[in-house]
Amino acid sequence: MGETPHRSADAGTGGTRVTQSHAWPAGASARVAEAPVSAPTPDGNGLGGGGALPTNRKFGAERAFHGLTMAAGAMVLVIIVAIAAFLIAKAIPALRANTANFWTFEGWFPNDNPPTFGIGALAFGTVLSAALALLMAVPVAMGIALYLSHYAPRRLGNSLGFLIDLLAAVPSVVFGLWGRDYLIGPVTDLSGWLNKYFSWIPIFGGDGPYGNSILLGSLVLAIMVLPIVTSLTREVFLQTPTANEEAAIALGATRWEMLRTAVLPYGRPGIIAAVMLGLGRALGETIALALTLGSTYAISFNVLESGGNTIAANIANRFAEANDTGRGALIASGLVLFAITLVVNIIARAIIYRRREFTESAA
Repeated sequence: MGETPHRSADAGTGGTRVTQSHAWPAGASARVAEAPVSAPTPDGNGLGGGGALPTNRKFGAERAFHGLTMAAGAMVLVIIVAIAAFLIAKAIPALRANTANFWTFEGWFPNDNPPTFGIGALAFGTVLSAALALLMAVPVAMGIALYLSHYAPRRLGNSLGFLIDLLAAVPSVVFGLWGRDYLIGPVTDLSGWLNKYFSWIPIFGGDGPYGNSILLGSLVLAIMVLPIVTSLTREVFLQTPTANEEAAIALGATRWEMLRTAVLPYGRPGIIAAVMLGLGRALGETIALALTLGSTYAISFNVLESGGNTIAANIANRFAEANDTGRGALIASGLVLFAITLVVNIIARAIIYRRREFTESAA
């Protein structure tokens, strides 16, 4: 008879002698288990074919890069704090010398003795002109972005997108001169028509004169923020997962229904970010509004009559003729504009963050 194959325990006696392979964990092959242990390597770790994973160096390239990026992020906060401290330090002497209520007074006479000035009318004009500009620009920008991303042929979409992006490179003074010398005529005619047929709406009331008004300044601002909002919104729409769009089409949705159910909800945080970026551009615009507004100091919802003013435009128009108190008053108004833009950006970030949390929890 042939020899009985060797097993892990002696078959006839029920012994408990176990081969070396069974002494290893499950899944390890006998060949690996029976392989001799390699001799210790020169570094003393006893591992063959390589040593232990290298330990992190105390000062390496990765740590240096980490520290550099952290310093860059902290520098942004330092710059913001430094700007705020500078504005506050320069504005306090003028605010102490002011004999009127800074928040409610509608005049601007910081060079008088005693000085009187207020930010109410300027802040109102700043917010009103920026809001009207976004009201006119955002629907047009979203329509253009949807067409370029989902309707136009790829080559045509890329070409038109490039041309729209070029509008962002046009200096603001060019828009201001264009609005003052060319758009003022059509806007005057439009203001008369709106007043004739829609004077029962408060913002279209009044008896004129028309021309350098909030409507003209807001229209110029809308044209200026249009390329920014369009470009960012288009990029957001192009990032929509193709699977989402194809799933909507497979379920029988039309192209508009696909855009409404798949593209727009996915790109909502990006749309909000684009609108807030355009709002920041509109709030801080200076030269274009200085050339198109009537430079009056009054709180009025009428957008057709000549007048209106903003914080940035007032700084550009009054800085050259201001004395020490007048410059301090202008810096104080700049501090208010700084606070407005900061609050707007904080609100935008909060909206985007809450929307991201909602999207992640829904997923």
